[in-house]
Amino acid sequence: MHFVTKKTIDRRTFLRGGSAVVALPLLDAMTPAFANAGNARTRLVCIEEVHGLPGCNEWGQTQFLYAPSTEGRDYELVSANALKSLEPWREHFTIISNTDVRMAEAFAPAEVGGDHFRSSAAFLTQSHPKQTQGSDLHVGTSLDQLHAQRFGRESLLPSLQLCIEPNDKGGGCDYNYSCSYTDSISWKSPSQPLPAIRNPRTAFDLLFGAGGSAEERAARRRTQSSILDWVAEEVASMNKTLGAADQRRVDRYLENVREIERRIQMVENNNTSGTERELPGAPAGVPDSYSEHVRLMFDLQVLAFQTDMTRVISLKTGRDASNRSFPESGSDRAFHPASHHGGREDGVLEFNKICQYRVSQLGYFIERMIETSDGDGSLLDQSLILWGSPMGDANLHNHRRCPLVLFGGASGRHTGGSHIKAPDATPMANAMLRVLNWFGHDMKSFGDSNGELSI
Repeated sequence: MHFVTKKTIDRRTFLRGGSAVVALPLLDAMTPAFANAGNARTRLVCIEEVHGLPGCNEWGQTQFLYAPSTEGRDYELVSANALKSLEPWREHFTIISNTDVRMAEAFAPAEVGGDHFRSSAAFLTQSHPKQTQGSDLHVGTSLDQLHAQRFGRESLLPSLQLCIEPNDKGGGCDYNYSCSYTDSISWKSPSQPLPAIRNPRTAFDLLFGAGGSAEERAARRRTQSSILDWVAEEVASMNKTLGAADQRRVDRYLENVREIERRIQMVENNNTSGTERELPGAPAGVPDSYSEHVRLMFDLQVLAFQTDMTRVISLKTGRDASNRSFPESGSDRAFHPASHHGGREDGVLEFNKICQYRVSQLGYFIERMIETSDGDGSLLDQSLILWGSPMGDANLHNHRRCPLVLFGGASGRHTGGSHIKAPDATPMANAMLRVLNWFGHDMKSFGDSNGELSI
């Protein structure tokens, strides 16, 4: 056991039992040691949505399926807008429209047609990927990793990379592009992509050290016991040293840990029961339901931020050219074929059903961040969530007028509630440069930026 029984508890406090390690959330007793973290304390989440949005299609724009008809604070989201389900939280987000990701476009004849296989690499780097299937990868250092390299060193995990779709193909993908470009949005350096975790169980074990080896973890799971059972005595002893508010905060946090662990166990039990799976070949810990999978990943992010295990997270919600279907959206079309709607109004609206459903999952994350306290505000107050796509109109493999939305208070740097339409031909990198400088990076340029976008 490692905790301090003085008035001020060290921020790096863990409950240990066997090979389980449970970090604690921010408590009042830790505040004196953690009150002046500044930029380092602000959390950054970067979320990629592949294939753009129907509202970036020529006809979809006229229907305001993404960008509202007016700028400023008094904009209206029509019922078919992809962001409509998020309207209850509109004061927490800024819609940015009309920015381009030209670094994802073809620069040479041999690159034409390969948009799906280089787009993800361009999203957070705003740089053009070198066309290669070999080890000579080159694109750029991503926004999240620039932040992690400067402000992530104080946390146990400088950054955490998560994904929803498979990312284990390896080798070369189509159009002579390495699959690393397709599978990775986080790049530690121009030649070093960072792998993302798809399995919620793997992410849970990474955060909580639940078993020192794969065999130990498997043995514990067979008993259906919780990691919290291993640290029960430490929790009881620690609570004697805490005030009433901190005790309640610890209890709520541990309840959340146990609930997430229970949900993962239920998924594993169901997926190993012998019943036919909707996602054949997926790990046992990966839910067949897209909603359940995304929500588990959001909950794990909240826990990671609460415990200060990391302050930088990226989440790739899909894989380009995926043929997955989303029955919960009300559409039976597969994702990639639906995105190639030919510009037909009925096809655009069918694809919009899928996109509305996928985007609506963000509401769960926003609500969880709001209801989780952090210092003198909520976790959302102390975070910035950057959500967007490197593609605009997927039907045309177009990278113009791509969607970008910022959520959260960024520790007082960002105020939501507005729609900002950038001037024509504005690089999305201009908005990302603004975000980096909010976080204290003092950079003159990023990717293909030609200035900062005023947000």
